Amino acid sequence: MTNKNGVLAVVGAYTLWGFLPLYWKSVQAVPAFELLCHRMVWAFLFVALLLARRGQWEWLRQARKNPVTLITFLGTACILALNWFTYIWAVNTGHIVDASLGYFINPLFSVLLGVLFLGERLRRWQWIAIGLAASGVIFLTLGYGAFPWIALTLAITFGFYGLLRKTAPLGALEGLSLETAVLFLPALAYLVYLESVGAASFGHTGATIGILLALTGIATALPLLWFAYGTRRATLTTVGILQYIAPTLQFLLGVLVYGESFAKTRMIGFCVIWIALLIYSLEGVMEGRKRTMRQSVS
Repeated sequence: MTNKNGVLAVVGAYTLWGFLPLYWKSVQAVPAFELLCHRMVWAFLFVALLLARRGQWEWLRQARKNPVTLITFLGTACILALNWFTYIWAVNTGHIVDASLGYFINPLFSVLLGVLFLGERLRRWQWIAIGLAASGVIFLTLGYGAFPWIALTLAITFGFYGLLRKTAPLGALEGLSLETAVLFLPALAYLVYLESVGAASFGHTGATIGILLALTGIATALPLLWFAYGTRRATLTTVGILQYIAPTLQFLLGVLVYGESFAKTRMIGFCVIWIALLIYSLEGVMEGRKRTMRQSVS
């Protein structure tokens, strides 16, 4: 049964993710890789502070005794770093629309991963939706004359990240803490190196930029924690429909606010993918209603 607070938390998470391009644009003067390292460092400090307040450290001892857990989260940390870097670079180089496409594709790619790795079975209309989405990507590649590597990189990395996190034994906060802990020292070392050669942005590009860099930890962790809270209290069908808030907002920002190109060819490709998502969402809602009716009868 859906909980109102759970729905609000999911809406809040997707809305924050949707408006995140505004945040990265505000620190556009900072190189993408340096910005990524700040995101890693401050996110770790933020989640470590939350854990310290709650006194939740038992999981860390258990994780250290389980090599599979450590290897799993080393993998998710690397995938997350690639996803974050690609997204930051895309936003700050004028490719917000391409980035939004990645998150439109991601739900269908995640479904496909469930079939390939978790033995899940798809219904007919779900296969049709995936086929349409694949056709849209192929059309964009051939019609626009460029391989949509930004969108596919974001969709593939976030899809595999979700797959690994689904099978990992740690909760949202604990898992994010371990991931950011893995990334913390390399990221901090790079930032110290930049400072030593006089190329660092933090503390040298004005107070506003410095504050925004420090707040990247909250901007990273807060929507993830809201999402984790909400998904435990809202139905999967509700979460599945709401997940399109973020890429829709990103797309609108790219086209309406930052004036990115959206030619006829791209519009056709996007429309095919949107139709695929509509089919997938409606099929999920109808199947959920059928399941509810069967349960009420029995």
